[in-house]
Amino acid sequence: MTVSQADLDSIAEQLGRMPRGVLDIAYRTPDGAPAVVTTAPRLEDGTPFPTLYYLTEPRLTAEASRLEVAQVMKWMEKRLGEDEDLAADYRAAHEHFLATRNQIEDLGTDFSGGGMPDRVKCLHVLIAYALAEGPGHFRLGTEAVALAAEHGDLRGTAIPTDWPTTAELGITVDADGTAGFMTDPQED
Repeated sequence: MTVSQADLDSIAEQLGRMPRGVLDIAYRTPDGAPAVVTTAPRLEDGTPFPTLYYLTEPRLTAEASRLEVAQVMKWMEKRLGEDEDLAADYRAAHEHFLATRNQIEDLGTDFSGGGMPDRVKCLHVLIAYALAEGPGHFRLGTEAVALAAEHGDLRGTAIPTDWPTTAELGITVDADGTAGFMTDPQED
């Protein structure tokens, strides 16, 4: 276990409660704060907890919530129904999530998190998963982190400076946070 008491204390302060089932710090912000924890598939009391990666850092959780209010999940889910390659990428992310969690403990379920593999239900989960696994692991997670980095001005503090930008991903964002795609990613 690479989680120190100082990490657990920091996470408790972030959450406003003692963290449960923390196995590891899956992602630290560039400014050093624990931000995503890997959690045990089953808590100490035996309760199943299928969320492998849990977002704890307040700047990131606030921005994930803001993106949810801005209807980013609906935009992403609509695209899942229209783009076979995107749907295949999301399903592969789901399968990887399950395989990684099952290496720790198999809960005997195919529930992963965030609505995977067919829906986009929670950006907190997608952002946590993407930050834990790195950019490019799955498209929707990479996009969610890029949106959070830019709209929340979190690049270099809560999100790495080298995370792909929305412009590099071909995404536009209106002042109200509504996301869409550029006709030409080189425009800007």
